[in-house]
Amino acid sequence: MWYRGTVLLSQACLVQRDGSFVPMLGQQEPSLLNQIDTQQEPSLLNHHCVMQEPSRLKGFSMLHRKPTATHYKGAQPVVAGKIGLFMEVEIMRKDLLIQALVKFFSGLLILALLLFPAAGTLRFWNAWLLLGILFIPMFLAGLAMLWRDPQLLQKRLNAKEQEKEQKAVIACSGLMFAAAFVAAGLNHRFQWLTLPRWLVYGAAALFLAAYLLFAEVLRENAYLSRTVEVQEGQKVVDTGLYGLIRHPMYAATLILFLSMGLVLGSPLSFAILLLYIPIIGKRMKNEEKVLEDGLPGYREYRKRVKYKVIPFIW
Repeated sequence: MWYRGTVLLSQACLVQRDGSFVPMLGQQEPSLLNQIDTQQEPSLLNHHCVMQEPSRLKGFSMLHRKPTATHYKGAQPVVAGKIGLFMEVEIMRKDLLIQALVKFFSGLLILALLLFPAAGTLRFWNAWLLLGILFIPMFLAGLAMLWRDPQLLQKRLNAKEQEKEQKAVIACSGLMFAAAFVAAGLNHRFQWLTLPRWLVYGAAALFLAAYLLFAEVLRENAYLSRTVEVQEGQKVVDTGLYGLIRHPMYAATLILFLSMGLVLGSPLSFAILLLYIPIIGKRMKNEEKVLEDGLPGYREYRKRVKYKVIPFIW
């Protein structure tokens, strides 16, 4: 239920003269809303009260922040927190959108610069196909996370590793991708080895199927991060795909990355991208050590679920 456009009703509190916060019921709030004039009292926007987390804004830890200040308007108590909380969350959402768009267009530009100059032409249809199936679903998925689970999007945008071993893995991955994309461009320019179109389109379909698998992993595991870490309050996820393999995200990315070389029509790029197998092997070895040391129950989960990436194989 909404009042005056921006005031979300769930729980609120009164700021008493002694500085204490008294919880109120939602139906008591409208009579006090007229006491708030946000144009004359902009400092209200910086004060917060404890409130239940609105499902629409799920994910922001700041929703649970305790009161840090008090505010009075004359001799009357005021409702503090609703307007400020809502507006601050919206500001954070806007900042997150800007950060996501910067990374999105940076990635698009970098990939284009690796593919087209090496190909010597913009008439590289395989490259346009890859850009389309890679970045259009990525953009839509980012919008969905921004709306439904901003915290998950923030985790996905954070690529700064703390583990020293993982920094080496990220560097090797970057070199692998750069070499594969440049090789694809050169292969198109000089027509070293070409693949039939039916194989390219089949690889594109496989790529999109892997995207759906990746989306399912994101849905099942709210703790999924791009960095190797144990998060506060994290629990072991052992249902769905995680009941079959311990690292379904790597299963999805393995299909995604290997199919890239085929979409680009370059057997050489496909061969280079096979290096992703030992790279994620090294990453998983360190990741599982971190999880066993810091995540309660992971050691037992590892004993129950035997396979890492591919059931009955790996």
